[in-house]
Amino acid sequence: MNKKQKKMLTRIIITTAMVVTLQFISVTGILQMLLYLISYFIIGYDILKKAGKGIMNRRVFDENFLMAIATVGAFVLAIYSRSGDYNEAIAVMLFYQIGELFQSYAVGKSRKNISALMDIRPDYANVERDGKLEKADPDEVSIGSVVVVQPGEKVPLDGIVLEGNSSLNTSALTGESLPRDVKQGEKIISGCINMTGVLKIRTTKEFGESTVSKILELVENSSSRKSKSENFISKFAKVYTPAVCYGALALAVLPPLVQMLFLGQSAQWGAWIYRALTFLVISCPCALVISIPLSFFAGIGGAGKEGVLIKGSNYMETLSQAKYVVFDKTGTLTQGVFEVTAIHHNEMEEKHLLEYAALAECASSHPISKSIQKAYGKEIDRSRVTDIQEISGHGIVANVDGREVAAGNSRLMQKFGVEHKDCHDAGTIIHVAIDGNYEGHIVISDVVKAHSKAAIAALKHAGIKKTVMLTGDTKRVADKVAAELGVDEVYSELLPGDKVAKVEELLAKKLEKEKLAFVGDGINDAPVLTRADIGIAMGAMGSDAAIEAADVVLMDDDPMKIVKAIKVSSKCLRIVYQNIVFALVIKFACLALGAVGIANMWTAIFADVGVMVIAVLNAIRALRVHNL
Repeated sequence: MNKKQKKMLTRIIITTAMVVTLQFISVTGILQMLLYLISYFIIGYDILKKAGKGIMNRRVFDENFLMAIATVGAFVLAIYSRSGDYNEAIAVMLFYQIGELFQSYAVGKSRKNISALMDIRPDYANVERDGKLEKADPDEVSIGSVVVVQPGEKVPLDGIVLEGNSSLNTSALTGESLPRDVKQGEKIISGCINMTGVLKIRTTKEFGESTVSKILELVENSSSRKSKSENFISKFAKVYTPAVCYGALALAVLPPLVQMLFLGQSAQWGAWIYRALTFLVISCPCALVISIPLSFFAGIGGAGKEGVLIKGSNYMETLSQAKYVVFDKTGTLTQGVFEVTAIHHNEMEEKHLLEYAALAECASSHPISKSIQKAYGKEIDRSRVTDIQEISGHGIVANVDGREVAAGNSRLMQKFGVEHKDCHDAGTIIHVAIDGNYEGHIVISDVVKAHSKAAIAALKHAGIKKTVMLTGDTKRVADKVAAELGVDEVYSELLPGDKVAKVEELLAKKLEKEKLAFVGDGINDAPVLTRADIGIAMGAMGSDAAIEAADVVLMDDDPMKIVKAIKVSSKCLRIVYQNIVFALVIKFACLALGAVGIANMWTAIFADVGVMVIAVLNAIRALRVHNL
């Protein structure tokens, strides 16, 4: 609890103690009025001050003005009628301040989740200069500098590891507790916490362009992008508040005048003014004005803690309406890393076939060659390999241990007149011939991510009507992956421009209220991310294109985070609509009862403070998203 909240709590306790004490001591007349006035000013002086400033600045119609007029009027009525009952005026202000304290605490709790993200900002960088370490502000470290990160320190800037091995705590970025291991030569991003070894890093970006800076900017600006619901409430309050003020004035003046001028009765000014004051307290729009932005704020904060960064409440609202989810394949549903998945051989043993292929491919940096060398798993003795010849679009021919090895596609086999066997497995097929004899083939595939299939099933369970996969891969590979994962539709052999056209085609087919989300890795999918109703970039740590082009950024590679993002947005919007309906129904019902004299000031307190507290309690439920 901060100082302001503690001060408010103290005022509430003092006022409550004074009011309770006054019920048990015999005080009347002016002394009684003065004691109640002291209690009133202790609890309400700040509201009166804000109302006065609003009048001076010509911004009259707000909740402070409503509270001030209603409570001062109740005091005046008690003095005028000489009833000595000042409890209602003080109770209205007291319970209003209790509601404000509660709302302040709820907002503070939401801010803690945002603050947890803001803590990723590094305070300093240890820059190596002339063999010595100097502490510097990350903003002042230039590209190409060498920084040293000790265990327990935050990585200050994006870069490449020059020396050292360590484990990184990425939970502030991804929401996951499992550490990530890094070693020499690997990329490293700012905002992670170094857990074990000492790392020496060469920076590749200035702080303003680093991952942590981009994320902080995203979080800080999220509140500026308002949803339709928030804009509706803002416009509603601007019209609603003056309307109820004029309505209360009419309720106080018109019925007594009608009694006096047309019905020949004595005007009951006191009764109608009391109804008007009750009407004002009931009408205060606090529940809507506070709880709706708080719901979105809490939802964005809760999602951020789970590694789902939503750029604004407008995107939260759109995401909750998503009924179509379109995926890029490589790097999104698959790992984007090629691996040997099968070896089909003839007479030669499997391990020998792989060995000859790996040796023949030893001089190539192509991902396919790298995957064969990785599968071989041993140090390659290049002295065994001579006369390496790479035939573009075909493969490799080399002399290994004095034997001619040809490793490549079917066109390479045809070129050398070698009869080969087709493979029915999906993937890239590397045929191997030794001294002109066909020895078998190696199947290389992009590996499906562990949670991709479960994510597709969970999306359908969450209400997604159709899942679609777009890829530049061959039809056979694409169909196999789609069938394995349970994707509804698949489109293959697409160029980047074709993906945009396909998304536009899908957008044209859906209903207007249904939204289409596109999920990509954010590096080469920026045009599609921008074109979709909602763009989701996943595995985006360190990807500027992802953070800038997407509306939602998932900070790790787990496809289940897509499900998390949609569930968080759906929960948040449910809470928003619950609060709107609940607040409006109660408000208008109590306003009607107050206008006809059935509802008194205590009913008004419930209609104002009670509804606000219930709505705020409901709003902070949006923080709890871990188990969705």
